[in-house]
Amino acid sequence: MDLLERIKSNARKYNKRIVLPEGSEERTLKAADILIKEGIAQIILLGSPDEIMNEAGKLNLSAIEKATIIDPRNHSGKDRYIELMVDLRKNKGLTHDEAAKLITDPLYLATLMIKAGDADGEVAGAINSTGDVLRPAFQYVKTKPGISVVSGAFIMILKDKNYGENGLMVFADCAVHPDPTESELAEIAVATAGTTRAIAGFEPRVAMLSFSSKGSAKHPLVDKVANATRIAREMAPDLQIDGELQADAAIIEKIGQSKAPGSTIAGRANVLVFPSLESGNIAYKLVQRLAGAEAIGPVLQGMAAPINDLSRGCSVSDIVNLVAITATQASEK
Repeated sequence: MDLLERIKSNARKYNKRIVLPEGSEERTLKAADILIKEGIAQIILLGSPDEIMNEAGKLNLSAIEKATIIDPRNHSGKDRYIELMVDLRKNKGLTHDEAAKLITDPLYLATLMIKAGDADGEVAGAINSTGDVLRPAFQYVKTKPGISVVSGAFIMILKDKNYGENGLMVFADCAVHPDPTESELAEIAVATAGTTRAIAGFEPRVAMLSFSSKGSAKHPLVDKVANATRIAREMAPDLQIDGELQADAAIIEKIGQSKAPGSTIAGRANVLVFPSLESGNIAYKLVQRLAGAEAIGPVLQGMAAPINDLSRGCSVSDIVNLVAITATQASEK
């Protein structure tokens, strides 16, 4: 069983409630139909019920009638969610009238449903920007206790099985935080290790990447990664982690032994933590395009509940896969 099938199989066991705010969008509807037919998750679609069912009819989608469909402008929980919004944001001065307007936005309604315990996770972004998806999540769901930063990991499925864990690797942060501090970089490393265990299903060996290996270069950017490695070890003493390491020293055994002798991670890393979003985003796209790797994600990590963001160029299968991952994250929670 390959990784994606394993993730879907795990999701089926828990049958979590995943809300899709872009309920009438064509790819989302097609994905929802597949998800319901395959029993991967309970699907909640937000949008006009008439519009959703009319679109489903045009697309010959037979399973959509089994989804829960909620109209953001008119539903039984509206007043309850408005009161919850006001209570959570009263220190920010949110008024009842402002909340009543916001709750008609499907992205806000989705996060309030999660906060109220009426949904277990959310997937959006097919027609909304990352900022629009994450803004209500930051305001109402917030981050996990002890975590101050949200980051995005990609599960990379490589054709060459000699790298990582039989061709599986996890890269972070490739999606969210442009320039993490030492402490934030340490949090990203610990969170990525958790994602690796929960989603990829193997024990992480984390390399903290830099342009230096064990002091081969001197620069404040090198110090940042070395200090982040130390902080991560203090946060998670059981975590297998080392740094700072250059990319070749992290993944090629002979080079790792030469540049970082005695390291148990060098040459054997299956998780790569990049020092900045710039380097991480460039790296995953290069590996995806030049090495023909499959990139699954981004899987958002650090949120108090699983909320994941799609690319606006996503395919139907991308949505299906990310819902399965979100359901798996919800089962871990």
